[in-house]
Amino acid sequence: MSNSGSAILPDEEISDRASTCGKLLIFLSVALVILTLPFSLFVCFKVVQEYERAVIFRLGRLMQGGAKGPGIFFILPCIDSYARVDLRTRTYDVPPQEVLTKDSVTVSVDAVVYYRVSNATVSIANVENAHHSTRLLAQTTLRNTMGTRHLHEILSERMTISGTMQVQLDEATDAWGIKVERVEIKDVRLPVQLQRAMAAEAEAAREARAKVIAAEGEQKASRALREASEVIGDSPAALQLRYLQTLNTISAEKNSTIVFPLPIDLITYFLKTSEATTQQNAAAARAALNNAQQQQQQQQQQPQQQLMQQQPVMQQQQLQQTPPPQQMQQQQYQQAQQVTSAM
Repeated sequence: MSNSGSAILPDEEISDRASTCGKLLIFLSVALVILTLPFSLFVCFKVVQEYERAVIFRLGRLMQGGAKGPGIFFILPCIDSYARVDLRTRTYDVPPQEVLTKDSVTVSVDAVVYYRVSNATVSIANVENAHHSTRLLAQTTLRNTMGTRHLHEILSERMTISGTMQVQLDEATDAWGIKVERVEIKDVRLPVQLQRAMAAEAEAAREARAKVIAAEGEQKASRALREASEVIGDSPAALQLRYLQTLNTISAEKNSTIVFPLPIDLITYFLKTSEATTQQNAAAARAALNNAQQQQQQQQQQPQQQLMQQQPVMQQQQLQQTPPPQQMQQQQYQQAQQVTSAM
């Protein structure tokens, strides 16, 4: 009993009364169909296409047996209602979403989602608008997924990101009777300044690779040329064959006459002779240089020897020119007497 004094009916009793009322309405609807035959047949029979299903409600309750179709199904007027559900795959273009990546770069990303209704009854009974809900969820999933990635991952791992989004959307929409078949990222738009910086970096990397490849090619070509020169130098026949090949190539390229005044053998002989002459001249020059150095050394030594030989002779002459002490005293005495007599 409630505070107002009215009795509250049990749920079972309410259900029994509703069932009785429903049976009465069903009986009246059937009677109406019978009384209005054959015109009622146009109202009672409905047709759904192969790609459609009909979810029938009787007195607001979902009928047992699930969705009807494809083909003809029967409904009672006034008490039955139905909803058509399209099972074909739908395409939804996700509008461009402004996303801040994990490395703090703002990018604009758009995608396309392919989905279909896998369970018509659940898509009608569990969600008000399954298509609208799926589209909103696709937008939020795209923003959340891109926000957890770096810029280089977004640019290079689109397939991986698309697969991750498809799994997340499929799990979230399974309760709505929706099957997400595919998700594709259409475009990733970067700021203009970032595009210029990335283009400059890519161009520098390409130039560096091109220089490395060119250097490696020149190195291999120089090695091959050195090996070929060694082989040709060791074999005179190979040199002659190369000479003939060169003549054949020159004659095939241009229709002109080419005159060689000397044969290759004579040119080779002259080259060898000139090399020998050059070596002889170099040896003679070295010998002349050595002789000149020796003569210069001898000329430097001769004045020293003459000086050493002249020193004893000069000493003897000085000794001879110097008078003894007694003669000097006599000369001084004679000079003093001459002065005295003059006075």
